[in-house]
This record gives sequence, structure tokens and C-alpha cells, in this order.
Amino acid sequence: MVEKRSVIEDLKESLSGEKGVIQEIIFLSNFLERTNDSEEKKMIISQIDSLKKSLRQSGKDIPEKLKKIILIKTLYQSQEPEDKKEPMKIESEKEKSYPKINLKKEHTIREKIEDSSREIRLNKPEKVKLSELERDTLKRIKKIKRHVIVKKEKKPSKYIKTANKIFSNLAESYQNKAMFKNFEKDLIKANMRFIPSSYISVIFFTTLLSIIAAGIIFTFLLFFNIGPALPIITRVPENIGARFVKVLWVLIFVPLATFLLLYLYPSLEKRSIGNKISAELPFAAIHMSSIGGSISDPSKIFNIMIATHEYPYLEKEFIKLINEINIYGYDLVTALRNIASNSPSEKLSDLLNGMAITITSGGSLSEFFDKRSQSLLLDYRLEREKRTKAAETFMDIYISVVIAAPMILMLLLIMMKISGLGISLSTSAITLIMILAVSGINILFIVFLHLRQPKE
Repeated sequence: MVEKRSVIEDLKESLSGEKGVIQEIIFLSNFLERTNDSEEKKMIISQIDSLKKSLRQSGKDIPEKLKKIILIKTLYQSQEPEDKKEPMKIESEKEKSYPKINLKKEHTIREKIEDSSREIRLNKPEKVKLSELERDTLKRIKKIKRHVIVKKEKKPSKYIKTANKIFSNLAESYQNKAMFKNFEKDLIKANMRFIPSSYISVIFFTTLLSIIAAGIIFTFLLFFNIGPALPIITRVPENIGARFVKVLWVLIFVPLATFLLLYLYPSLEKRSIGNKISAELPFAAIHMSSIGGSISDPSKIFNIMIATHEYPYLEKEFIKLINEINIYGYDLVTALRNIASNSPSEKLSDLLNGMAITITSGGSLSEFFDKRSQSLLLDYRLEREKRTKAAETFMDIYISVVIAAPMILMLLLIMMKISGLGISLSTSAITLIMILAVSGINILFIVFLHLRQPKE
């Protein structure tokens, strides 16, 4: 009876957790009807879908728990000695009284003896009306598939191998200098699978290749000129010394730009991932608050969040957290603090540190996630409004720079050509300058907006 009572208590806990998830779905559905923002509707709909998935995930163990409940009472064995037992009375066929069985009833009782054990089974009626919840449960049980995990081994890149062979010693000597002091943290926060010495070797090796490429381009431009009219490539008519001074910038600009781009890439990638995590965090916190009250082990919250696959950037951070616990053997509080110190998002670091403090002090995780999700959602709305106003400002700047400025510049160049004052360019050269200027400005605006706009 003790086992039976524990199974029923587990069922009560699971059902209370599912009840909380259903209440959260109802709350989000009511909020969805009141809101008018299309982007917010998409996020709320995806949140509702993820809650439904978590509801299905928590309901998978219910059929197995129901099977553990034993309703058959064990036979009582008398402890009396054999001498005092009364002899068994055998009834004749006439004296036996059989129960009357009504065949018209829908519920009939059959008795079967299997493996020396007696089971009483109730026949189901031929037609049973199932509720929507029961239908969904049956569909979920039928759709359960066996997931086969295939491990793929990634071979090291030949490019990185070559860079390490050439520049490994030089990279190790520069690794502890002030210039590359924060490289290790940036690589960890950017989720880049490099050790600092390998990435510094790649920087030096790529810069060396860019120097070679810049030398080839410099040599070509020293003797040949590229123009808009046919033939596009022509020989340089001017003195080689004057031409050398004009194209000398190629030898400086190309290697320097390559070095700076590779040097700044980890910090830019860290910032980009941090913005994407911050965009997912408010809705993930709502999800975690809905499942936090129904689970006794807080680490299982992160397993459920990983299983939903709704938050791709948070999922990587949660996988790191689970690896800290399962592989490195840290307790949950230590793992939370380690991931918080290496997280690219400050909001996620605050959430994990607050969760560690709540667990240590014995507070309620459900209340913690509920309050934190409200504050994160408010920050998300304020940031969206700020981004909308910034987009309006950028639109005005774009109209001024891309439409008005090229027209004024083209008019100035044409007037200078007609009057003969200043720089006199041909019509094809003016056209090429305008096309390149407008294309370059558009590319810069697209890159700028892409960096500012987090992925939804």
C-alpha cells in the first residue's frame, strides 16, 4: 500500500504541474486576443506552442505510472496449523450456485487464470465517447518515436593545422600580452571552438596571405589601370614613380583591414549572440516559470528547455550548464555561477545568478521566474519601442544620404565638367562613381541595420 500511495502522489504532482501549464496557456491566449502587435503575436504563438510541447513532455510518464497502480488485493493466507484447519467442503454440481450473468449489459466481468494469478478485467463497451484531452493523449502515445542519436566526428581543419605549424610558437608568446589578454573569454562567450593560441595563429597566417594578395594587386595596379570604358584594363601612361605613390595604399590597407577584422570578430560575435539571447530570454523565462513549480529537481528545467528546441541560442548555454553537472561533476549552484560568468548576455548572467541565490536561500523558483519574466518582458517592450523610433530616424537619414546627396553630387560634377573648373570627369566616370557610391552606402546601411536588429 505504501508503493501505491507514492505513485498516486507522483500523479498528483504531475497533474498539478500540467494544470499550471494549462493556466499559463490560457493567460497567453487571452493576452494574444488583446494585443495588436504582429511581432508580439508571433512570439506569443510560438510561446504557446512551446508550452504545449512541454505539456506533452510532462505527460509522457503518466501512462507508465498508471500501470504501476495495483488494484488487485492479495489472497490472505491463514497462519493456523494444519490440524486446526477445517476440511474443505466439496459441493456437488447441484449444490453449486452460479451467478446470473446479464448478457445485455455493456460492462461484463471475465475471470482468467494466467500463471497462477487471478486478474479481474472489465470489458470496455463497444462505443466509447472520448474527450478531446483523451484523444490528444492517445495521439501523443501513437506518435512517440524512437530517436536515434548519431554522433558525428568533426575533423580538424587543414587551414588551422597549417596556421598552427607556422605560427604556434609566435602565438603562444603573444597570448599573454595585453593586446590578446581578453581573447580567451571572448572566444568562450562567442561559442567559437578555438583555443587562444590557435586563433592568434589563424590571425597571423591570414594576415600573411593578405600581404601576399596585396602584393599581387599592387603589382598589377602599378602597370595597369582599370577604367569604366572598353577596354577595361589598359596600360598606365604615367611615370612609374608617381603610380607607385598612388597605389601604395593597397600594401597597407588590405593587411591592416584583414588583421583588424579577425581581431575584432570574437567580440563582435559575442555581442551578436548576446543580443539574440536577450531577445529569447523573456519568453524562455515565462516558459521556465510555468514548469518550475511542478518539478522538484531544478536542473530538469533546463533539460525540458533543451528538448523543446524553441530557443536555439539559449539552448547552447543550457547544454553547457548540463555538461557542467553531468560531465564535470559540479553541483547546480556552482554550474549556474560558472555559466553566468561566461555568458555573452548580461541579462542571462543576472538570471542564472539570481536562480543560484534563490536555490541557496531556499526560495520558490516559480515565483522567482514569474517576477523575472515580467521585468524581462517589460524591458523587451521598451527596447522594441526604442528600436522602432531609431528605425524612423535611420529612414530619414537614408533618404537624405542615398537619394538627395548623390543627386547633388552628380549635379556638381556635371557643372564642373561643363564649366571646366576643378575636376573634369567624363560622363561614364560620373556614372560609375554614382553607381559605386549608392551601392556602397546601401551595403553599409544593410550591414548596420543587420547588426542592430537581433534575430527574432
